[in-house]
Amino acid sequence: MELEDAVKFHGHLCPGLVIGYRVATYAAEQFKDRSEDEELVAVVENKSCSVDAIQVINGCTFGKGNLVFKDLGKHVYTFFKRGEREALRISINPRQRREDPRYNELFPKVRNGTATDEEQEEFRKRHAERGLAILDIPADDLFTATRVEVEPPEKAMVYRSIACAECGEETMETRLRVKDGNMVCLSCFEGHDI
Repeated sequence: MELEDAVKFHGHLCPGLVIGYRVATYAAEQFKDRSEDEELVAVVENKSCSVDAIQVINGCTFGKGNLVFKDLGKHVYTFFKRGEREALRISINPRQRREDPRYNELFPKVRNGTATDEEQEEFRKRHAERGLAILDIPADDLFTATRVEVEPPEKAMVYRSIACAECGEETMETRLRVKDGNMVCLSCFEGHDI
């Protein structure tokens, strides 16, 4: 798998995707293969663009149960083979970014929707250039990779889906709760939509 495969899956080139690509290819070199089923597990501590590259390059997905998300907001990625306790933990080092005042000016405009079409295009170009620059950073400067011991998660289980007694939506049986004697989904149980 190449960077172009990750870009095609993700939809655009950006720094986050390139970070994920660098992490994913490093992990692939260490483990010597791509997960066809769920033998290689990735634990990701953010929900950024980087995770899309890990799905493409390493074959780790939520559906197979070998992509585990911890909502810690950190660029930290831990890989291990199922059944083994030793894992590879990769954390992104703080980077000294090249200052780009124009990028810094465009970023809030794009984020809050006030950028013109021309400004959006200029931002996309500069954003992609920042991503490509990450390809040239030596691995030792970009991230720290350490071997750690982990308690591997259990193999992914398949559960039945049952219709919620209130909304009628199919829900994994382990996520149903009893409310007024009926089996209901978490949204109906908690009284709000997600």
